[in-house]
Amino acid sequence: MNLESVMQELEALGKERTKKIYMSNGAHEPLFGVATGEMKPIKRKIKQNQALADELYDTGNYDAMYFAGVIADPKAMTEADFDRWMDSAYFYMVGDYVVAVTLAETDIAQEVADKWIASGDELRMSAGWSCYCWLLGSRPDSEFSRNKLEGLLEQVSQTIHEAPARAKYSMSNFLYTVAVSYKPLHEQAFETAKAVDPVEVQLDNGKSKILQAPANIQKAIDKGQIGFKRKYVRC
Repeated sequence: MNLESVMQELEALGKERTKKIYMSNGAHEPLFGVATGEMKPIKRKIKQNQALADELYDTGNYDAMYFAGVIADPKAMTEADFDRWMDSAYFYMVGDYVVAVTLAETDIAQEVADKWIASGDELRMSAGWSCYCWLLGSRPDSEFSRNKLEGLLEQVSQTIHEAPARAKYSMSNFLYTVAVSYKPLHEQAFETAKAVDPVEVQLDNGKSKILQAPANIQKAIDKGQIGFKRKYVRC
């Protein structure tokens, strides 16, 4: 399949209701409104195709950008490629659920995520913390440095209240993910989440939202989910 045929199939799968949901979360035209599960038959035809993924991503169409992540070959992408994708990630659903997810399947994931976290750019920071969430939620605990994760927990503790809004979401999710998916620091992450609580995010409509990391961690404990790992990162 080429770019034109994939775009035609995506457009045919678009639903106005799904499009409105995406736009309410920050997406803008062009987009078709394709539910992610509806993309699987196209993925089965293509499997992985990095050249096509880059073409799709460069369209700026949200559905095409998402599908680019589905068929990308992460190991064929360099740090420069991920930076270029982040340059075009205009809202968090692209940065956190396309770029960060794809990055999480590479050997350079932590290195790149560290640079994004330190960048001071809201969407890069969010994607960096999100990448760690995808990593921790899918890889064995033995692949991570406990000391490094302890340092990241301390960084969240010291900076989350002053962080940009979108980064707060991902930092709060990082606390949750460490507590649930990285057993060696379960207690420390839970205590950190409780220590920084409440974390308030100012929304675009002028209202605010309180993030729920401690309550969500407690729910995971109650359900016996500590140690949870995903089988797959990408759909």
